[in-house]
Amino acid sequence: MQSAVSSPGLSLRVALVAGEASGDILGAGLIREIKRHYPDAYCYGIGGPLMQSEGFDSVFPMERLSVMGLVEVLGRLRELLGIRKQLRERLIADQPDVFIGIDAPDFNLALERRLKAAGIPTVHYVSPQVWAWREGRLKKIRHSVDHMLALLPFEADYYRDHGVPVTFVGHPLADQISMNPDQDAARHTLGVSRGGGPVIGLLPGSRKPEIAKLGQLFLETARLLRKDFPDARFLIPCANERRKKQLLPIVSEFPDLDVTVYDGQAQSVMAASDAILIASGTAVLEAALHKKPLVVSYKMAPLSFAIISRMVKVKYVALPNLLADKELVPEVLQDDATPENLRVLIKKAIEDQEYRGALEHSFKEIHHQLKQDASRLAYEAVMSVIQQTRQRVESQ
Repeated sequence: MQSAVSSPGLSLRVALVAGEASGDILGAGLIREIKRHYPDAYCYGIGGPLMQSEGFDSVFPMERLSVMGLVEVLGRLRELLGIRKQLRERLIADQPDVFIGIDAPDFNLALERRLKAAGIPTVHYVSPQVWAWREGRLKKIRHSVDHMLALLPFEADYYRDHGVPVTFVGHPLADQISMNPDQDAARHTLGVSRGGGPVIGLLPGSRKPEIAKLGQLFLETARLLRKDFPDARFLIPCANERRKKQLLPIVSEFPDLDVTVYDGQAQSVMAASDAILIASGTAVLEAALHKKPLVVSYKMAPLSFAIISRMVKVKYVALPNLLADKELVPEVLQDDATPENLRVLIKKAIEDQEYRGALEHSFKEIHHQLKQDASRLAYEAVMSVIQQTRQRVESQ
């Protein structure tokens, strides 16, 4: 595929849409790789601060797309449809060389379908979880996407079996995170003193509804853990300033706890921690790549949970469990997510050395599996799609 990426003098206009922090990481890596080959490439659409730091022009704030749950989406539907319509009209008028939708399938797939019909090649980065639920979307994907970029090996196998062009690229986080993270260095970076009780990372999510449902729960769990570990220290990274403003009033209700809130620094918090309590999502994989014992929890609107839980076809929600096809880490969801249940599991994660060692071994196996130089492979696949489209147009 390397021949597809060496076209001297090629001018590139690349449109991308990322809907949340995890997509911002993927988009930034891909943009960096594009600009390494084509420094004058114009990359624009919707993205977050990491993408913008690579020269990306975000025409709408990424946070407006960060919505989870069926009920929650309904409350913002008019706004989301308006953003998508405006962006679609601009891209059809601009005719970029390629459109790359990064995750956010409910927003991106419909956009990709219209763009593909207008002659713009489309790539989707991060497989929608059709293997887990809503398999009916597979037909929509075939009509919307010229090429799928899969982060996980079993996803690539699934799409090949269903006739969708796909490339397994691995995960950029596996490329970025050290196989043996340095806990002492991370604690020094965060100003966490040596000695003392265990350091516990609390990561209640990067979205407003997640903080609303999990922030109080995680801190109530921390208060119980303080009975087991009187000198325990709790670290909370905030995805952005809005989430920090939302979280600080909750933290102020727990003056008895040793809690430090950080601007960003999620990876340092993970590396510094002895155990992690974390919201279900992409950050779970990030924590696993840091080889830390973790407990996964999540709550959403009761109606959303009732609908989604009946549609899901897989046994697990956490990526480490899906990759291992067994429960490596506990999943404590919805009504089961109580402070006492979470306390018991975090206590085990801190105290059970045999359990910690087995987890670290499993997480290293996952790390090796996903370390594929993802941004380079994604770039090569995107350039191959662009070249194939140009050759097809020229031959007509």
